[in-house]
Amino acid sequence: MQFLIVTGLSGAGKSRAVVALEDIGFYCVDNMPPELIPKFAEVCVQSQGKMDKIALVADVRSGDMFHALFAGLQGLREKNIDYKILFLSASDTVLIRRFKETRRKHPLMDSMYCSLEQAIQREREMLKSVNMNADYVIDTSLLSVSQLKERIVSLFLENTKDSLYINCMSFGFKYGIPPDADLVFDVRCLPNPFYIPELKHKTGLDVEVRDYVLSFDQSNELLSRLIDLIDFLVPLYAKEGKSQLVVAIGCTGGKHRSILFAEMINEHLCKIGNNSRATHRDKGKE
Repeated sequence: MQFLIVTGLSGAGKSRAVVALEDIGFYCVDNMPPELIPKFAEVCVQSQGKMDKIALVADVRSGDMFHALFAGLQGLREKNIDYKILFLSASDTVLIRRFKETRRKHPLMDSMYCSLEQAIQREREMLKSVNMNADYVIDTSLLSVSQLKERIVSLFLENTKDSLYINCMSFGFKYGIPPDADLVFDVRCLPNPFYIPELKHKTGLDVEVRDYVLSFDQSNELLSRLIDLIDFLVPLYAKEGKSQLVVAIGCTGGKHRSILFAEMINEHLCKIGNNSRATHRDKGKE
């Protein structure tokens, strides 16, 4: 079980880190009172593998309860539960700018009756020992949201390609373009099996349709060019922090050519290690 404690300075990007962790399969709980951490860990262990990637956010928002963090971590050690600490930090200048941009108050300002600058300094003092004991420290001062996600993925995902889920979706233009499509490719330029009587009622999943469509040079050329383009684009989308990509391939009815191309592109993406699947929106429609 991966058990991760996420903490750090207010405004340093913990919420963004949680989103990135959720995107790669972590079960995340925000603002967990530290004294409850060992009890929650027991629940995770008893789930028998249903919760094997856990991330808990614990920070100064819990007030005086935050001082129980090390006691909570000691409780994990006593239960032989291995854990890691991810600490997020940023410079004072960046933190002040972020609070002013979001117009949110620092969580220590009300209880300490102090300025934003004083609250940040006080929080640094409170978190000094946690920072020193952290397994991973990320300074987000100069990181964009996508760069932070890339760092999170590189640290906590064994196969970084799994961070981007790709859906190769076939569809029929007669039923409309999928509204969630990121990339749309039109294969209506290829010979249509619909006009071959013995193929009309089959689909792109049938070997007869596959053999017919791929018997034309233009079909193989188009497939090769689309795969080259998608291979070029996928790493760029992943680098920008995109968590899912819908590659939509359309023909007239979404039954023959589009299904075949969606299947073959998905087969290629899976073969080179991407987290991909093929879906066929209009397969059962007449």
